[in-house]
Amino acid sequence: MSATDYCDLCDLPLSTCVHGMPKPVEPPPAPPKAPPKASPVTRRRTTTAAAAGSTAPAAPARPRRRTPSVDFKPWIVKLLQEAGGQAESDDLLTELAERLGDVLRPGDLEKGPTGEVRWRTAARTARKELADDGLLLAPRPGTWALTDRGRVEWVPDLPSA
Repeated sequence: MSATDYCDLCDLPLSTCVHGMPKPVEPPPAPPKAPPKASPVTRRRTTTAAAAGSTAPAAPARPRRRTPSVDFKPWIVKLLQEAGGQAESDDLLTELAERLGDVLRPGDLEKGPTGEVRWRTAARTARKELADDGLLLAPRPGTWALTDRGRVEWVPDLPSA
């Protein structure tokens, strides 16, 4: 080691001397932090003006554009009972159209994404729900039939159209 390897102030090697060590590089100052974001405003949505405490009358309910599938259930059972408990699906749907022609809504007569008129799709859904309830079965494709339970237990109260 040479004389330049030692500190003149403390006689220690420069590698261990505090005087001979270079100053540590200070990291650049951090950019100022943005203020924290406020949490989004959450409001409880109310369905009517009365629920919000307002004295204004509630808006009337929008009329339905299509007949719900449950409205077809009693008619399907009645038509099957009149047919002796079993009928071809196309014949039954034709008879259903004749009986409910005045009751069907404008949206029922539109074609759905499958190309079938919407009321027929709703009637098929009603048939499936009746089958799930144990009142109807399909003994073969294209035929709808009432079960014994469907013949006896459920007698729909509908006008004879």
